[in-house]
Amino acid sequence: MFVAWRDLRSARGRFVLIGSVVALITLLVGFLAGLTGGLATQDVSAVLGLPGDRLVLQQPTDGKPSFSESSIGTSTVAAWRDTAGVEDVTPVGIAQGRATAQGRATAQGRATSQGRATGARGSSAVAVALFGVPHGAPRSTTTDLAPTTDDTVGLSSGAAAALHVAVGDRVTIAGTAYRVATVGGDAWYSHTPVVALTPDAWAQADRRLGGDGAPTVLAVSGTPDWTAAAARTHTAAASPLMSLPALQTFTSEVGSLGLMIVMLFGVSALVVGAFFTVWTMQRSGDIAVLKALGASDASLVRDALGQALVVLVVGIGVGIGLVSVLGAVAGGVLPFLLSPLTTVLPATVMVVLGLAGAAVALRTVTRADPLTALGSNR
Repeated sequence: MFVAWRDLRSARGRFVLIGSVVALITLLVGFLAGLTGGLATQDVSAVLGLPGDRLVLQQPTDGKPSFSESSIGTSTVAAWRDTAGVEDVTPVGIAQGRATAQGRATAQGRATSQGRATGARGSSAVAVALFGVPHGAPRSTTTDLAPTTDDTVGLSSGAAAALHVAVGDRVTIAGTAYRVATVGGDAWYSHTPVVALTPDAWAQADRRLGGDGAPTVLAVSGTPDWTAAAARTHTAAASPLMSLPALQTFTSEVGSLGLMIVMLFGVSALVVGAFFTVWTMQRSGDIAVLKALGASDASLVRDALGQALVVLVVGIGVGIGLVSVLGAVAGGVLPFLLSPLTTVLPATVMVVLGLAGAAVALRTVTRADPLTALGSNR
């Protein structure tokens, strides 16, 4: 690394330039990964928060299962409960609707302008995901929202924030008023916050919205023969993660953003590889001298890769730092997920791809002719 360190110190401007480029690419990759993670969370967190080893959806005669089209009858529910090896079956209804705040117990509601009732009579409707969840179901982030009575609802934190309501306030859903019994954690479905009702209240609301009132999905726990049980009941059983493609927006949304991230990874490898290829060609005379003095190819390769690693670690470190700062600021406005999955993982991939790009320059190192240093080309 002696020559590499001398290069880094004597040509600081060039390495600052390539380090800045790496940092900007890292910022783009990390920010896009954070947005992708945030959008995915707002699309599927309520589904991933359901209990059970498998999620069971209706299997259509042609095509793939879909959360928006699945409807599971009582006979199917009973068949799964009677299946050997099944420990628990939790029917969950899912529907899209709108909710309106009727009353607010918060200081913000009491501080409304004169002439406007505390109940926010003119409140605009908020799009929500209605989940029919039985009280007493196995605990999870989604089932913890379940209310105990038909005239109450449980709100996710996102729904409570969108409606500006608190426990004790009233909301209207599909023409019926409900009292807010609990405000739980963050749960989203298809980019709408979750509102939980009892199964009976959900079935009535679903019928008013044009549905049939039947559960959408079964959260099943146990160790049955999943394939045989699904075939017998004309359903599809998959783990919560593997059932995400049944959400219509998930595949296209995550796929398009993921393609952008992959393309940025490719750009980073090309940029780093091109820089070190040109830089190594400019050093060909020095490399030939080192080989004439007895330096081995392995030592020169370590020298070149070590130099690239220093530039990559510094540039990527600066980029990830910017992602963390900007992500924390943007998290209050945009659906942004700041986690090791959106910071450490992209940084690691960029280091690996950057070294792979720099490895392209190694051909110049290993093929350098020691006689060049002695003037044989003159």
